[in-house]
Amino acid sequence: MSQENNHGAGMPVPVRDRRMPMMVVSGVLAVVLAVAALTIPVPYVVESPGPAINTIGKVNDHPVITVTGHESFPATSGSLDLTTVHLTGGLPDSQLSFFDAFRSWLTPSDSIYPAELIYAPGVSQETVNSENSAAMTGSQENATAAALTALGIDFESKLAVASIPDDGASAGILKPDDVLLTIGGKPVKDLDTIQAVLAGGKGAPVDIEVRRGGVNKTVSVTPRLGDEGKYLLGISLQNTFTFPFSVEISLENIGGPSAGMIFALGIMDNLTPGELTGGKHFAGTGTIDPAGNVGAIGGIAQKMVGARSNGADYFLAPAANCQDVVGHVPDGLQVIKVATLKEAYDAVSLVGSGKDGSALPTCK
Repeated sequence: MSQENNHGAGMPVPVRDRRMPMMVVSGVLAVVLAVAALTIPVPYVVESPGPAINTIGKVNDHPVITVTGHESFPATSGSLDLTTVHLTGGLPDSQLSFFDAFRSWLTPSDSIYPAELIYAPGVSQETVNSENSAAMTGSQENATAAALTALGIDFESKLAVASIPDDGASAGILKPDDVLLTIGGKPVKDLDTIQAVLAGGKGAPVDIEVRRGGVNKTVSVTPRLGDEGKYLLGISLQNTFTFPFSVEISLENIGGPSAGMIFALGIMDNLTPGELTGGKHFAGTGTIDPAGNVGAIGGIAQKMVGARSNGADYFLAPAANCQDVVGHVPDGLQVIKVATLKEAYDAVSLVGSGKDGSALPTCK
């Protein structure tokens, strides 16, 4: 018998393939790494459309705006929606995964930003919520002041100390919540009054009368020259108001200053007879100051999407946001550009009265 026949008529001897276990291990490892890559936190923040809320309507059967101590005319139809943005990620206790970031990047209505552009390093969700709540309270007070000013209703307004840096000129002299009554013997009416007195004094110490804890007190502060060539007290200021009646705005889990203009419109509608909207559906956004100036906000592209999804046909946008509006307007939504509360009120009144609003200014 030949050697060839001893090998089984030429058939090869089976040899175990050692590469197969290695391929299986490599495949499992690749899957594990892929899953880890998709779930690992990334330092980004996603802006997406949030809910829209009718300020002249009700939430949980309770009016959003309630006036007490003055005749009011609650709306029975139409909408003046405040619009919101939902923020995800960027905080130690609210982080974004790579998968969520990638999904948002593919979603046309979402925007994604590096976290450092939105939040200070290490800030917590609790701190952000507290700051947003304070900003919301301030916007509601400014909205009430702007609405009453527009309607010619008198109220008392004072400037008070909001905060004092440790190295500021007023550190250890003025205190937070001090109400400024006079400076250099002149009544404090506004910031311009303060700046005029300081400029005239050219850095000399100035007497400031304040109301602290219900008691009037006079202190002396030596202003310092700031980077812009102006003499400064080294304080931040806030308005304090005394209104002749109560305006209550009831909303939960909504923060920030961007609903100011819409709040002001809702208050004006509440204080005047008839239906300002004429039953039509408006939405909008924008900060407001006591004088009625409308300021820019963030996330307007998402807010327009949220407004249209909630049924709005008209959107009031701050003129300062026009560059963010162009190219992002949803189909069927007419954007009306406004810079003041009066412009916003006149636009809503025009459309609400049934007149043609197609010629109203828009962002181009």
